[in-house]
Amino acid sequence: MADREDPLVAFKFGLEIEGKLSGFFTQVSGIGSETEVIQQKVVNSESGETIIRQIPGRLTWTPVSLKRGVTSSMDIWQWRQQVVEGKIDDARTNCSIVAYSQDNTEIARWNFENAWPSKVVGPEMDAGSTNYMLEDVTIVHEGVERIS
Repeated sequence: MADREDPLVAFKFGLEIEGKLSGFFTQVSGIGSETEVIQQKVVNSESGETIIRQIPGRLTWTPVSLKRGVTSSMDIWQWRQQVVEGKIDDARTNCSIVAYSQDNTEIARWNFENAWPSKVVGPEMDAGSTNYMLEDVTIVHEGVERIS
């Protein structure tokens, strides 16, 4: 019988931009890729039967969404400002999302190529609320690889 391995439990997630830690996030979603499925009709020359083949089409990388409590750090907003100002070549960078355990040990890492922030959303503000202010950043990229 194979050894059982329990799922990893992450306590927080770090965003590293060009190897420098940009901050910690409490939620990350959308890490992945998808291949479009193309249906191709093929006629069997012997039986005349028509079958549908499923063949791979275009590969796309899913946008990644990260959420964190608002801090005094302006790095995400400054990164987004490069895109707003049309400096997309300056904004494109390699980055990593790192999952940490409760004792701050790295337990998983995903590396992204040519990433840039397509959207930043500031917090919903309500003076009567006891909730933390959260900001959300969406990062698009041209490739992801899980390396650990």
